[in-house]
Amino acid sequence: MATVVYKLDDDISTDIIYPGRFMATVLPTETPQFAFADIAELNDKLKAKQIPTGSVIVAGKNFGCGSSREQAVSALKGYDLIIAARNFARIFLQNSINLGLQTVACPELEANVGDELEVTATEVVNKTSGKTFRVEPLPEARRAIVEAGGLIPYTRKRVLQRATELKESSKIS
Repeated sequence: MATVVYKLDDDISTDIIYPGRFMATVLPTETPQFAFADIAELNDKLKAKQIPTGSVIVAGKNFGCGSSREQAVSALKGYDLIIAARNFARIFLQNSINLGLQTVACPELEANVGDELEVTATEVVNKTSGKTFRVEPLPEARRAIVEAGGLIPYTRKRVLQRATELKESSKIS
C-alpha cells in the first residue's frame, strides 16, 4: 500500500521536476536535493526525509514534458517515489524505464493527498475511495528493465546470466 503525498496538475515539465539552473549537477547521488526545487513545500519535505520511500506523487496528463534531461528522473528515483499520472511525455517515460523509476500510467486516475493506493501492473485501487482504475501496462521487456532497477542493472544481470549459461554448457560438453 502506498500513500499519495502530493498532487500535481497537467503538463509538469522537466523544468519543474528538476530546474535547469541545477544542470551542472548530474550525479544521481546529488540530483535528488533539487527535485521540485521551485515547489518549496514538496522539496523541503523530500530533503527532510518526511516522505517515505514508495510514496506516490499523482499528476495529470503529460508528466515530464519539455526537455529530455534524465536528471529529472534521477532526482525522483533518488527518493524511490512512485509517479502515477494520466500519461507521461515519451522521453520522460523512456528515461524512467532506463533509470528504473516506477511510473504508472493511469488515464482515469482519481486520487488526493492522503489516499491509500494499491498499485499493480494492471490497476490502481484507491483504497480510500473504493474506486479501481485501469493501468496502461508497460510491455514485458520494459517492465523487466524497471524491475531490475534500470537499464544498466538489467543488462548486467542478463550478461551474467548468459555467462553462467555458457559456463554451464561448456562443462556438459
